[in-house]
Amino acid sequence: MSTTSSPGGPAVTADPSHDLIARRRRGERRRDRIVLAALVLATLAIGLLALYLGSSSVIFSDTPHGTLGGLLEALRGDGPRAMIVREWRLPRVVAGLAFGAALGASGAIFQTLTRNALGSPDVLGFSTGSYTGVLVVTVLLGAGGLASSDSGLAQAAAALGETGGALLGGIGAAIVVYVLAYRDGIQGFRLIIVGIAIAATLSSVNTFLLLRAKEEVAMAASIWGAGSFDLMSWPALVPALAVLVLLTPAVIVSVPVIHQLELGDDTAAMHGVRVERARRIVLLIAVALVAVCTAVAGPIAFIALSAPQVGRLLVRRPGIPILPAALVGALLLTSADVVSQQLLPQTVPVGMVTVVLGGVYLVVLLVAQSTRALRRRV
Repeated sequence: MSTTSSPGGPAVTADPSHDLIARRRRGERRRDRIVLAALVLATLAIGLLALYLGSSSVIFSDTPHGTLGGLLEALRGDGPRAMIVREWRLPRVVAGLAFGAALGASGAIFQTLTRNALGSPDVLGFSTGSYTGVLVVTVLLGAGGLASSDSGLAQAAAALGETGGALLGGIGAAIVVYVLAYRDGIQGFRLIIVGIAIAATLSSVNTFLLLRAKEEVAMAASIWGAGSFDLMSWPALVPALAVLVLLTPAVIVSVPVIHQLELGDDTAAMHGVRVERARRIVLLIAVALVAVCTAVAGPIAFIALSAPQVGRLLVRRPGIPILPAALVGALLLTSADVVSQQLLPQTVPVGMVTVVLGGVYLVVLLVAQSTRALRRRV
């Protein structure tokens, strides 16, 4: 232990352990900034790659300014390739980035509240509930736009109706799961078990609705149900982006409350948090994030499950930070869309790629948890 003196005052004792903790925290903050910057750069790079490749990479081979110059020229609206990039490819890339970030953030919130790596909206049935809501709007009410329309106004109106259906379906599923899982409060494991049961039930309902639908509507709904960006357009995407922009401040404001809930219900209550009320509000925000994505692109599995855990591993911190999870989600979903268009014999819905990758991730996660459990017993 060392001492220092200040002019005109008594000697001040410096505790080496405090200096060590301060240096460690500065090092962690520096490492977090580097990781976040790397994630941002990687996400921008995969976005530019997706814009360049699209369904074919030959359109920029003869540009006088080179590949990047030709791409930027098209983004500015100049040249014959502007429509291809701005109207066909850019909505798809923006959807991958925005929806991936929303799913990653939603997964981080759910996994924090359930304190379980399996606690994602895919597993809890909220994504399936959003799918049910869209099918009800489309099949029973005939108000959706799964069968594409040439009118931009009709596409926007259909997207708005499907977004509303997805929100109501996701929120309805969340209410049912919450009520059935409530026993003097919410426990993560009970919530997951009830969520799995509700998801299975809603999957049966979705199959029933598809069987009752007209053939063309059922085929469009089945393709959309696989999670696809193939029909992505600005009229369909803009309402969803507007909702996500409105939800972003709510997510930011709720972060301190989520951190308090992460410490446990008793600790959060000691800090003045009304636990159940706060949990319901945060759950509503997380469900809305998933529902908006599902309304436009269909249910995309495993991004919300895997992105929070990958983000947590990258920043090496306890808990599940939302910003790294959102960035990883954007990176994963956009990368999966590139894979679905470029690396397979034929283009498939992006949801099929995320299911395959997520299945591998889920097996690795379960094996890792089993291994840790065996080591504890030994």
